[in-house]
This record gives sequence, structure tokens and C-alpha cells, in this order.
Amino acid sequence: MRTERTRIGARRRLFTLDLPQETPDGFGGVVRSFQPGPRVWGAIEALGLDERERAGRPEEAVTHRVRLRHRADLDGRMRLTLGARRFAVRAATDPDGTGRETVCLCEEIKP
Repeated sequence: MRTERTRIGARRRLFTLDLPQETPDGFGGVVRSFQPGPRVWGAIEALGLDERERAGRPEEAVTHRVRLRHRADLDGRMRLTLGARRFAVRAATDPDGTGRETVCLCEEIKP
């Protein structure tokens, strides 16, 4: 029996990996912008909705799991783009340690 992870065609969405470009802001911090990087095939799965309060107002954060072919260079400063949708990478891991797959926990960025 094949699982979603190993089924042929499971990674049928073409994402763009956006790479961070950091510029000093003159006050000890940085201004982060993004440049399109490599395009990668992946599978996306909605995990749920996280409600939280920000600046005294309720805010919803949609969380997703994105499965990609293994990439050792992914980190939490990057983001994934799928069409007009953008996803901030919050965590990236190799779930079984085999180097076959990278699983990213992402938060959808609302415009």
C-alpha cells in the first residue's frame, strides 16, 4: 500500500522558493525583501486555522504542511509562493532522516 508521501504524482504543485535579501536599516536591524529562487515541486495540505490576538485585534493564521523533495538549504527566513499565495516557512525538517523528503510547516501570508 502506498502512502501520500510515496505515491507518484503526489507532488504536483509547482512552488517558487523565495530567498531573503537582507539590507541593514541603519538602526541595527535589517529590512528583508525576497527574490524568486528555484522552482520546486511539492504537495500542500491544510492543517487548520490558528486564531490569535495581534495589536488588540483577532487575527487568523492558516497553517499548512508542504512536502518537497529533500532540500538541506531551507530555513525559517524563506517563503514559498504558489501562484498569488505566499507561505512563510516556520519550520523545515527531514521527518524520517533518510534525505528523501523535506516537510515544511508554513503559515499563509494574507495580503
